[in-house]
Amino acid sequence: MTGIGYSQVANNQLDRIEATDPDLYADLAELCEDILDAPHIARASASAITTADGIVMRSAVPGRWPYKIFWTLGGPRIEAVFPHGH
Repeated sequence: MTGIGYSQVANNQLDRIEATDPDLYADLAELCEDILDAPHIARASASAITTADGIVMRSAVPGRWPYKIFWTLGGPRIEAVFPHGH
């Protein structure tokens, strides 16, 4: 998965997941598309984290706890994808 809207970190993470767990990858890709297509809707169900670089949104992947997608509003852009228990 490449292109505008994805950081290199997210691309690398998604490539590894696609190679090892195609079903999880499909669920992650679906939510990523939803976020990129309608960030204003995705924002309503996301939580916000304040970092040294600014605010990052965190969206839970339905049915895939503890996986979360971390994304920023400017763009929007998918920044990272990984299990996060909080």
